[in-house]
Amino acid sequence: MKGVIFDGKEAQVVDDLEVRDPDVGEILVRIAAAGLCHSDLSVIDGTIPFPVPVVLGHEGAGTVEAVGPGVTHVHPGDHVALSTLANCGTCAECGRGRPTMCRKAIGRPGKPFTRGSQPEVPLYNFASTSVFAERTVVKAVQAVRIDPAIPFTSAALIGCGVLTGVGAVLNRARVGLGDTVAVIGCGGIGLNVIQGARLAGASRIVAVDAVAGKEAVARQFGATDFVDARAVDSTVEAVQALLPEGVDHAFECVGATALVRQAVDLLNRHGQAVLLGMTRPDAEASFRPAEMFLDKSILGCRYGSSRPQVDIALYAELYRSGRLLLDELVTAVYPVEEFHAAAEATHGGGVARAVLTF
Repeated sequence: MKGVIFDGKEAQVVDDLEVRDPDVGEILVRIAAAGLCHSDLSVIDGTIPFPVPVVLGHEGAGTVEAVGPGVTHVHPGDHVALSTLANCGTCAECGRGRPTMCRKAIGRPGKPFTRGSQPEVPLYNFASTSVFAERTVVKAVQAVRIDPAIPFTSAALIGCGVLTGVGAVLNRARVGLGDTVAVIGCGGIGLNVIQGARLAGASRIVAVDAVAGKEAVARQFGATDFVDARAVDSTVEAVQALLPEGVDHAFECVGATALVRQAVDLLNRHGQAVLLGMTRPDAEASFRPAEMFLDKSILGCRYGSSRPQVDIALYAELYRSGRLLLDELVTAVYPVEEFHAAAEATHGGGVARAVLTF
């Protein structure tokens, strides 16, 4: 079968992948569509260290083909959106309703793949999903049934970009009715933060990006204001010209340390900066600690602090009711064979999400 692998030197599309049968508590999914997220590209450029060789992809949707022993909540033929969160469901963190903190779900990749040309070299799965393959094996807890009427190209995006962005607003920051929000970076994550803030009832949502052409789509998703970061001397001053006291919530969605500082500088008293962009593991950011005495806070956020079985179903329903935008996130669709073209478009910053199809 076809798939995209990274061997530590380059990413390539291959056609000789094989995947094992599902074991206890696992399912086999035929992938229909997969979003290309910057996290996949971050494995390739080394920002996210990951063992190789690995089958990439972590944002996908498809059809259940087979289930392993003990699986009862999904069945062959079901349409499912996949989460990357292979949480155990039994540890203390899972019991507290914090599956994103499950230690058994973090940094323990399996090796369900082989290649017909190199059967002796198993391949890792990325983020417990590896959806850049025609078929993949995941834990059943990662699969959430969705309405077959939802296009796979849109449903695929729920499992990472939507969970992370909307979840950061609703679950982690808990943006309240009438709050003010700044969103730094209007890519796939940033746009979902914007629409999460809209859903939460924020009164002002200021989108910030270095690409002026993103203003239209940012406003489509719910931004009330837009700041072109390249057209102003100071982004902080430009936002403060709109909201002189600062914002209640600032979301950094790029992964640049200078922008972390920017998010902190944008805050009003009792404001919070939420960090979503992935920096290199050894990167360091600076801020003025004295500002924290105004009850400001800096929050990390893993995967939107989500509960995938609850949140994916919720977001799918919000989409069906017209309140959550998914189709509008899909900028371009590529067959998996054109992975490199999709990656180039994503690197260029001109797409919200490129989607691979199988």
